[in-house]
Amino acid sequence: MSYGDFLRGEPAIVTAALTGGVHGKETTPNLPETPEEIGKAAAAVEAAGASVVHVHARRPNGERTFETERFQEIDDAIRRYADDVIIQHSTGGTGAPDADRHRPLRTDPPPEMASLDMGPLNRYDHLTSENTRGLVDSLHEEMVDRGIKPELEVFNDGHLNEVHGLLERRDLADPVYATLIFGPGTLARPRPRNFLNAIDNLPEGALFNTLGFGQNQLPFATMGLLFGGHVRVGLEDNVYYRRGELAESNAQLVERVVRVAEELGRPVATPDQAREILGL
Repeated sequence: MSYGDFLRGEPAIVTAALTGGVHGKETTPNLPETPEEIGKAAAAVEAAGASVVHVHARRPNGERTFETERFQEIDDAIRRYADDVIIQHSTGGTGAPDADRHRPLRTDPPPEMASLDMGPLNRYDHLTSENTRGLVDSLHEEMVDRGIKPELEVFNDGHLNEVHGLLERRDLADPVYATLIFGPGTLARPRPRNFLNAIDNLPEGALFNTLGFGQNQLPFATMGLLFGGHVRVGLEDNVYYRRGELAESNAQLVERVVRVAEELGRPVATPDQAREILGL
């Protein structure tokens, strides 16, 4: 993917990260947490132009859970309210047993996509998401067995090396799809030069998705569109519409990035177009 893809007007896939597993309604009351809220949010972002919804599950008290049953409730609600959006489950997490990390893959039917964190990252002062190679391989194996497309989450340059290592260890179905993530802490520093370097270091033929945390969401989404990539926005990654103003909804963030894509001449992919691009 390149600036040439932008010039050719290749469709851009918009992913909406609806909920996340960290902050809750204490951060913004507009964050969907229950299956019903997530289902309605999925329908709203699909109407706004998103073709993929990135899904985390919460218990009734708002805490994160990996329970298959809770993901099933959420998926059922999404299918009840939305038309044809692609469901992508998160398998990422901190401090969870490896066995729990597999549970989001076991809904019926399985999600069309699931995230696969490519390596360790620090969270807060005393927590680390380990994401060992053994866990990455076992999650990938189950995804293959269940017909789930892995979305490789690349939080820093070291994780780019891990993408290449995974390709040496495992057969990944084409096209490889990686989300390049920029922000604070263990994440890649949000600088345009780092973004360009990350693109250059992707495996040959890989597709990329662009994710900037917080105030970096809009500028990095714009760069992703300009360089022929795909984009992710949503309240998981950023709760503000502009400085000091909370976003009203996930749909509001999707609507904005769709307007940017249209102004730049990038058509936004429908769910069926996204399936074709991703080889689902």
